[in-house]
Amino acid sequence: MPSHTSRALATLAVVGIATGSAALAPSPAAAHPFGDPQTVAITPDGQRPDHVQVTWRVGGPDDLTLLGVSLGLLPGERAKADGTVDYRYTDPGVVGSSAKFTGYLLDRITVTGADARPCTGDVEPIHALALKGATVDYVCPGPVATATIGVRMLTDLNPAYRALATGPSGQRAVYDSATESHAWTLVGAPSTTAPGRSALWQLAAVIGAVLLAVAACLVLLRRRRVTA
Repeated sequence: MPSHTSRALATLAVVGIATGSAALAPSPAAAHPFGDPQTVAITPDGQRPDHVQVTWRVGGPDDLTLLGVSLGLLPGERAKADGTVDYRYTDPGVVGSSAKFTGYLLDRITVTGADARPCTGDVEPIHALALKGATVDYVCPGPVATATIGVRMLTDLNPAYRALATGPSGQRAVYDSATESHAWTLVGAPSTTAPGRSALWQLAAVIGAVLLAVAACLVLLRRRRVTA
């Protein structure tokens, strides 16, 4: 049977990990009203300077059910009046294989080059939409070093939907109904992936607090043994 000391240390470790995770977690992720937020990954093509790829992943699979109902691909009664969703594991396949979804994707995600000329998107074959997402390959009129990319996925279903986007060299942005476009540097962007000083100090503070708590617990246990 585990000792009091072992149980105390295990409890403190769990609390410390939870505290550290909460302190370092990005705040936009908690703002999605239905669970995890959508994600968008923006990737330039090193071999084809006039191409940009945008990969979209849904936050939760039940969001695909809501989208399928909105597009007329799934029965309307699958979205309940109380806000719940009757999700079925076949829903992502139904949505992902539909031309309506392809059209929706191209309408809600747009890429414009620095010369304000729009780029033309082509949706790559979709496999496992809920897990791998959907990728659109955009071809621009010429080499594109910077681009304005618009993302309006699912905000027509509820304006509270958000998408967390990442781009080259650690660039990040949050898309929502109030911020539907963002300017990205696709070529020559300075790296922003290194952790900032504030993040390092925050991590050090969390670790220090956990160590102090463990030390205090050990002292308390020793005193109890002496007085017992």
